[in-house]
Amino acid sequence: MLRCPNEYLTQNEPLNEKAFLQPGTQQVAAGYAIYGPQTMLVLTLGDGVKGFTLDREMGSFVLTHEDIQIPTSTQEFAINMSNQRHWEAPVQRYVGELLAGEEGPLKKNYNMRWVAAMVADVHRILTRGGLFMYPRDSREPSKPGKLRLMYEANPMSFLVEQAGGASTDGHQRILDIQPEGLHQRVAVFLGSKEEVERATAYHKE
Repeated sequence: MLRCPNEYLTQNEPLNEKAFLQPGTQQVAAGYAIYGPQTMLVLTLGDGVKGFTLDREMGSFVLTHEDIQIPTSTQEFAINMSNQRHWEAPVQRYVGELLAGEEGPLKKNYNMRWVAAMVADVHRILTRGGLFMYPRDSREPSKPGKLRLMYEANPMSFLVEQAGGASTDGHQRILDIQPEGLHQRVAVFLGSKEEVERATAYHKE
């Protein structure tokens, strides 16, 4: 959710696409609803992340998670391994080292989790930590990624950062990206801060 720019309020200009092309840092709220054994609403207003669980008897959401925090380090990652052959070299190298486990350079065993639904993967990260990756790949070299910046990457990045995590496109903080179009695409690396910083560093070597 974004504030309407002042010029559209004071000058009575009709809303157009430019009104929405604001970097993610200008968001005032973000959230999602997730359905499963429990139905939850997870929300940030820019002052931490709260989780509300649906009480079916009352017919309303009850605050059940006061201050969601993502662990700084993790042993879990989420990525679509079926696309591995299409990834750029830094992602190939990084995921290869994750899979190498204790015998590899990272000296730690990692587990892979992949739901193939961004909200479900981000929800797991908010509740137990982890790293979500959807990198760009060689199938569509003209596109910088698969996920949409404005309505996928930005709101999820806002939630993750408010919970103590981090989010980048492999090169820069996602919330700092100046949108050029409503459906602009971007690569995404988000979750536990330590692993996001490590994945981003591989792109700078």
